[in-house]
Amino acid sequence: MEVPRANQTHAGPVYKPRSGGRRISGPIRAVQDSGHVCHTSHRYFLLETETNGGGSGAGGLGCEILKNLAMSKFKDIHVIDMDTIDISNLNRQFLFRKSDVGKFKAEVAAKFVEQRVKGVKITAHNKRIQDFDDEFYKQFQLVICGLDSIEARRWINAMLVSIAEESEDPDGVKPLIDGGTEGFKGQARVIFPSFTSCIECQLDMHAPRAAVPLCTIASIPRQPEHCVEWAHVIAWEQEKPFPKLDKDDPEHVTWIYQKALKRAEEFNIPGITYSLTQGTIKNIIPAIASTNAIIAAACCNEAFKIATTTATCLGFENNYMMYSGNDSIYTYTFKHEKKEDCPVCGREARPLDVDPNMTLQDLLDSFAVRPEAQLKKPSIRAEGKTLYMQVPQSLEEQTRPNLNKSLKDLGLENGQEVVVTDPAFPLEFNFFFRFKAESS
Repeated sequence: MEVPRANQTHAGPVYKPRSGGRRISGPIRAVQDSGHVCHTSHRYFLLETETNGGGSGAGGLGCEILKNLAMSKFKDIHVIDMDTIDISNLNRQFLFRKSDVGKFKAEVAAKFVEQRVKGVKITAHNKRIQDFDDEFYKQFQLVICGLDSIEARRWINAMLVSIAEESEDPDGVKPLIDGGTEGFKGQARVIFPSFTSCIECQLDMHAPRAAVPLCTIASIPRQPEHCVEWAHVIAWEQEKPFPKLDKDDPEHVTWIYQKALKRAEEFNIPGITYSLTQGTIKNIIPAIASTNAIIAAACCNEAFKIATTTATCLGFENNYMMYSGNDSIYTYTFKHEKKEDCPVCGREARPLDVDPNMTLQDLLDSFAVRPEAQLKKPSIRAEGKTLYMQVPQSLEEQTRPNLNKSLKDLGLENGQEVVVTDPAFPLEFNFFFRFKAESS
């Protein structure tokens, strides 16, 4: 199949980045080869997948995306995935066979597609995305994500925004296409780093899942999942059937399943199955092959439009497509607005509503559940003082006494700016305190 050469006069409005100075007219530059979308001498696409095993990496969504890109004549693709193939992947991850179990997903997927699509070059990387520096990411023209966690999306988003803001060349802007699926639901979005709403701007759409109170699990379970969590968290610790829980060991999962089944029978709760047990303890969301295919098609369609400029892509106007297939087929496309106080692409300090009498420890713990933060290992400093640092160990020991002090006792004031960092993200988060009025 040959793809017609795109009209070189296609242009769009002029967009000015937040930092000023640099201007890009029309769609992001797409270098094209006569008769093909991509020139074989350029690395146009990086397909990013797993970061820490589990979920839908170079399997569910990743396999679909990789196949679509190759069949659409994209010539030079890099795949990052540190995970290995499991027998449970084979029902939907069609690039793998039973003989591939235990092998690296990226290597097997790359070899499979290269053997079946002539002219495509696929480079596999059996690593985490965080194992590469900015120089590695600068070589690509476009990034497509099929990641399995919000943390990984935030990391690559921050990396690409940083590259875009530091570059004086329009090629420094690497369009980011992000796809994600959860059962019968999915989303695809296009981000032009530093120009449009980024993943951090949209973070509150991915609020942390509410935890089930331990008292409910221990006393009066109401759902099958409560029984599984009881067996997993309480019964396992009490009886210690094995030295250490291995969630991938069938014998361990069977023990939890049997305990959960007995617990459910005591409270007349139906629905305990082995697959439910495995899914609950591993936080597995059922993967639907058709959802992966739909979202992958949407992502690759946007990649094709960006590379060829044959049609207007998602991005500057509507930039977010959501899909739901629970009851019927429903899609909706809208524009997610860029936030001026986004810590990544806006860099303005954002307000943090706090009680001045809360301890520093309580504040740090709250960052894990605040929808606008979601930081698991935060360190914090204010102007002229380091309040608490996770690393190095010597500094952690020096600042540890501050954890039990209130914000007021630490000399922090209403309106004061603080800088929060987390080892999982290559950026700083700027906040300013907005003290809650004290009750009389």
